[in-house]
Amino acid sequence: SRKRPSPLETGNIHTWACGITHAIGMVNFLFDKSQAPHISAKELYKKFSVGESTGNAKSKVVRTMLGMYQLDPNWSLSSRLQSNPLVWMLSVNGLMVDVRSMPREIQEIAFEKGYIPYIPDDRE
Repeated sequence: SRKRPSPLETGNIHTWACGITHAIGMVNFLFDKSQAPHISAKELYKKFSVGESTGNAKSKVVRTMLGMYQLDPNWSLSSRLQSNPLVWMLSVNGLMVDVRSMPREIQEIAFEKGYIPYIPDDRE
C-alpha cells in the first residue's frame, strides 16, 4: 500500500515549529490569561514570524495528526498532571472514578498497569 508523505516534510520549519508549539500550548492552556505561563496566540505567531491563519492551520494539522485535545494526558506538562482530571479518571466496574479518591492499593495497581503516571500520595 502507498503511504502518503508526512506533511512535516514540506513547508517552512518555522511554520511547523509554530504549529507544534501552538498545539501543545492549546492542550496546556497557554493562551488562557489566568494561567502561568501565558502568551496570546497572536504573540506566539509573531515570535515565530508566522501569520495567524498559517500558525493556526499548522496547529490544526498537528492536533489532528496526533489526536490532541485540551487536557490531553499524553501532552500535558508534567507540572499540570496533578490538576488534570483526565489523568486520574478510570473506569472501574463501568463507572468513571477519580483514582485519587480510591484506596492506595487500587492506585498502585493503576500505576503498575500504566493507567496513571504516579501514585498521588507519593508526590504530595
